Amino acid sequence: MRDPGLPSLDQLRVFIAVIDHGGFAHAARALHRTQSVISYTIANLEEQLNVALLDRSKRKPTLTEAGKALLADARAVSLKVDGMRARAKALSAGLEAEVSLVVDVMFSTCKLVRILHAFQKEFPTVSMRLRTEALGAVTELVADGTCRIGISGWMPGTPDVIERQACGFVTMVPVVAPDHPLAQIEGIVPTAVLREHTQLVLTDRSKLTAGQDFGVLALRDWRLGDLSSKHALLRNGIGWGNMPVEFVQWDLDAGRLVQLQIAEGSSFSFPLYVIRRGDEEPGPATRWLMQQFLELDQPGMPVPLNAREADELAAAAAHAAHGAGAYVGGAPHAYHALTDRQPLADLPRPPNAAAPAGMAVAAPIALRRR
Repeated sequence: MRDPGLPSLDQLRVFIAVIDHGGFAHAARALHRTQSVISYTIANLEEQLNVALLDRSKRKPTLTEAGKALLADARAVSLKVDGMRARAKALSAGLEAEVSLVVDVMFSTCKLVRILHAFQKEFPTVSMRLRTEALGAVTELVADGTCRIGISGWMPGTPDVIERQACGFVTMVPVVAPDHPLAQIEGIVPTAVLREHTQLVLTDRSKLTAGQDFGVLALRDWRLGDLSSKHALLRNGIGWGNMPVEFVQWDLDAGRLVQLQIAEGSSFSFPLYVIRRGDEEPGPATRWLMQQFLELDQPGMPVPLNAREADELAAAAAHAAHGAGAYVGGAPHAYHALTDRQPLADLPRPPNAAAPAGMAVAAPIALRRR
């Protein structure tokens, strides 16, 4: 048996397109070629490799066992070449004109503001295009190229082209209004009782995870399009639901919401990742921005204050010294070094119980310059 030949990159990409688009005709339309050219290219590839890649006995060509094994290699080669080309383009282009970022709604708003404030100072000439989405919509926007980087949980069915790096996690707590029937139950709420009450659930806006449920326990649920609407309904006693602890901590302290003790756990955490397409090389500003998010996952990072924050800290200390109660638990609320790894009981408390709904707890973070 002769040794396999050397396939071309074009042949490999045509092979991938036939599988991804579901046949020769669909691949031809996607690649703007004729179907005969697609068929001829696949036949030549099979001749080069000395193996049958597709079973053509059915109406729709399917992968042979050899085709299944070699498809992964074809994808890896294609991604490597795309990555090399993208890296070369980024090196020759220099500083990008715009950075596009999509962030999961669960991510801490305070941390996001701190990072973007530093980004504006570091790259004053670079425009920022920011979007907030939930669940699979974040990954979808990165996968289709709308946004260069995203902050998201890991979604099932994520395309192979997406690369991820850990950047911390979000702690969620089940909450309910104090006048809700579930709030009247002492101790752990039985699952059977919990199921009988309406649960407020953040809905998915993407095709990636459409129809999939995450953390849904109740037999009845309301699907909501954004986190603020869910928060408002929870505060007004319309159902119960899981919320990021930083988003509702002020309400918990002020008694506007009550944390439920449920059999599945009184809190849970899910990891967050910085995601991007592996076949696109980020520019200098995008790389800097990614690094700030990645450093959130590093324990023990310093939390320096800028001049404005130092002044506010001094003012809070002076205010507390006059008995105004700005300190809670021996430290000023706004400048606790809050991290997602802190136990719920150790989270900082607000200085003002009448703070606006949805106000997140400030979270100082370290920002490293280029």
